[in-house]
Amino acid sequence: MRIARTTALAVTAAVGAGAAAVAAGRYASDAALRLPAGHRLPTEPKLTVHRAEAGRITLTRDLASLRPGRYGLTGRDFHAAVGPVLDRADGEVAADTVVRRLERVFDGTPDTGDRAWLTPQLYSGDPATALGLSYAEVEIPGELGVLPGWVVPGDRRTWVLAVHGLAGTIEHPMVVMDQLHRLGLQVLSLAYRGDRGAPRSPDGLNHLGDTEWRDVDAALRFAVANGAARVILYGWSTGATMALFTAARSSLRGRIGGLVLDSPVLGRARTVRALAAARHIPNAFLPLAVRAAEGRTGLSDDRLPHIGGPEGIRVPTLLLHGPDDEIASYDYSLALARSRPDLITLHTVPDAPHAAMWNASPSTYDESLRRFLTPLL
Repeated sequence: MRIARTTALAVTAAVGAGAAAVAAGRYASDAALRLPAGHRLPTEPKLTVHRAEAGRITLTRDLASLRPGRYGLTGRDFHAAVGPVLDRADGEVAADTVVRRLERVFDGTPDTGDRAWLTPQLYSGDPATALGLSYAEVEIPGELGVLPGWVVPGDRRTWVLAVHGLAGTIEHPMVVMDQLHRLGLQVLSLAYRGDRGAPRSPDGLNHLGDTEWRDVDAALRFAVANGAARVILYGWSTGATMALFTAARSSLRGRIGGLVLDSPVLGRARTVRALAAARHIPNAFLPLAVRAAEGRTGLSDDRLPHIGGPEGIRVPTLLLHGPDDEIASYDYSLALARSRPDLITLHTVPDAPHAAMWNASPSTYDESLRRFLTPLL
């Protein structure tokens, strides 16, 4: 009886520990796979607005607020575009603050005491209000329902299909939309499953491109049906991963003339760990987060080599990434570029957070993009 009782207690403890591990893994994976569109990435610190005036905004001094380049600054009730750090006048600014150029306020008003964070999405609104570009709102038949999109017309029959990534929205591609328009390209910016106005993913989770790519495929079909002779897929973050899946799997992949991949998520287990860790999940739970994510979504890095490897790249590709990306490992992009130097051009951007390669160095990014696209026109 004593042996039986001891065995029963051990089994109960094991079952309890197993249930606790499952619960911990689920909680940790939620931290990585539930990232609402338009919300703050967990790697981005919240900053305090100390002062806002014409052409200048004073923020908490932090490595983030000291970054070079141009960023969106988003709070609960406002969105603004901020430029480079301005020179400090002696005695004018406290030592624990940073002054950046305040370029434009799109929504609301930043006030003293507001909490805010930097985002790669410089613009807010639509192509007409933000950039002065004419555009059409379109509805794209997708696997789960109608997908909203914006089409900015161009003179050429080559389209650019632009796809945002983690925590982004349809507004993110506006950072390059004006340049694409000047090149005569038609631009389709896509809102896919989980975005505002688009169908919800059946399980409410982000699959890091593994299922979302089908919405990109639907947008590719829409572009071809509306006159596109050739399409360049342009993605940021998981949007770049979707572009790779589409280029490998779509029945219309023969119409794809090039790829532009900004901060692609190629090592998805590492990305899950990074996102969970940024939500302050204890290190001991991070392996559980990865296993739970794989179990809940079917995600697996071993699905990627045939897409992100040599046999998966068949068209000219511009790869833009940087070693300071905390979410998508630059090492994978470097290895991918070295695997196909005949097709892949790597543009390395230092001092740039995830999906913010343009923001960190707009002029050099734009020049790399121009040089890549010109032969494809």
